[in-house]
Amino acid sequence: MHELSVCLALMQQVETIAKQHNATAVEQVYLKVGPLSGVEPNLIRKAYPLAAIGTIAENAELFIDDGEVIICCTQCGSESAAKPNRLLCASCGDFRTRIISGDEMILERVELSTAH
Repeated sequence: MHELSVCLALMQQVETIAKQHNATAVEQVYLKVGPLSGVEPNLIRKAYPLAAIGTIAENAELFIDDGEVIICCTQCGSESAAKPNRLLCASCGDFRTRIISGDEMILERVELSTAH
């Protein structure tokens, strides 16, 4: 399950951000996980609590936005949503497309508590 190692790396990022802002706790963590990222959101949800143990984010709630696949047709220039297993242009039906989004995993936002 490589999702645990992904979550451990995520915790390093979250802890760095928390330290930069002198946070006392991390309240919420927001991820965007595209369907072509190679990461399974349900496995991330299961691995996250294990990776967070003993960190400033131990009690933080995890939110995952399941991103969508967006492609650009190299023939007609149209951008459209596509299914992960069917990267065809919605306008002209051509298969020669490039992925604009849907293959990423992004730490979108971290909500922190700070001492006043």
